[in-house]
Amino acid sequence: QVQLVESGGGLVQAGGSLRLSCAASGRAFSSYVMGWFRQAPGKEREFVAAITRSGGSTFYADSVKGRFTISRDNAKNTVYLEMNSLKAEDTAVYFCAARSSITIPTIRVGALYEYWGQGTQVTVSS
Repeated sequence: QVQLVESGGGLVQAGGSLRLSCAASGRAFSSYVMGWFRQAPGKEREFVAAITRSGGSTFYADSVKGRFTISRDNAKNTVYLEMNSLKAEDTAVYFCAARSSITIPTIRVGALYEYWGQGTQVTVSS
């Protein structure tokens, strides 16, 4: 089992940047595929980004591609989401998640992630 704790959210103006962190504890962090998801008020949770166990491959939603970067530091048991050129529509609660299995075609499917953090609020003012 793994416990996940997000941090780094806050209020930022449109065009600004934020860096989210997700610290993991428990079983070997490097054995998990890690993902970031978000949920805006009144909307369903959506995939944002994911990274494979070694960090060798990354995946992004089209809406954030070119603006967001996911990375991980297995020595620090931490995954990051660097968010640049933020837009009002990026406002949401951001969650990190972990899964032990990986099939690339399903890496965007939130229901297949076994462990979730409590979320961190990101608010972008226009």
